Amino acid sequence: MALRAAEQILADEGSAALSTRRVAGAIGYTAGTLYLVFRNLDDLILQVNARTLDDLQARMIEQTNLASEGLARVLAVARAYLNFALERPHRWTLVYEHRLPAEEPTPEWYLEKVSLVFQLLERMLRPVLEDSSEAEVSTAARVIWTGVHGIAVLTVSHRLHVVGPVSPEALVESLVVHYLKGLRDHAPFR
Repeated sequence: MALRAAEQILADEGSAALSTRRVAGAIGYTAGTLYLVFRNLDDLILQVNARTLDDLQARMIEQTNLASEGLARVLAVARAYLNFALERPHRWTLVYEHRLPAEEPTPEWYLEKVSLVFQLLERMLRPVLEDSSEAEVSTAARVIWTGVHGIAVLTVSHRLHVVGPVSPEALVESLVVHYLKGLRDHAPFR
């Protein structure tokens, strides 16, 4: 209940409105009762972000299953990422903007959730970059993710107009298609 309430607060008002008091009030509990389930607000946010990553991965898998193969599947992952950011901007942004206190390491279970997003993209890239090493595929996944993420950040923050009159979808497609074509047409980037 608390996680669903936090997600609703995020959707309606953004991350600035998210607090344990607001979440507890939304479900008819006291903030103290919420601390019986979550250590603190950071723990609650990590749990919300984990659900966001699960939803993002599910969306990406759904879209790759609809695509034929090869480049179409890589494009499906990239488009799914962009569309998820556009449809759920506050939840998506919280995943990347929330910072734990410096003395608190990111839990291993959470890092595994982040890793699953990259692993999916790597799986879609392997058939496209069949002559590449695992390290090269891993690097390519991170280059694509970084580029698509940047496009999504500019779009969600309403700053994409700075780069000119082009749609985020067109930028994502151009990035993926031309980057992968460059990798295939040139010697491996070792």
